[in-house]
Amino acid sequence: AHYAIRALLVDAADPAGYDPDRMSFTQGVRVVRRQVTDQAAITP
Repeated sequence: AHYAIRALLVDAADPAGYDPDRMSFTQGVRVVRRQVTDQAAITP
């Protein structure tokens, strides 16, 4: 489970301009939430 979560953090951190190696789990959760809500706000 740890590696799956880290993979999600890497995918979310890169476009947001964060270094995933320097992110804590809490920071990662915030970035993932931000990315998901930003993508949901875009209408197709």
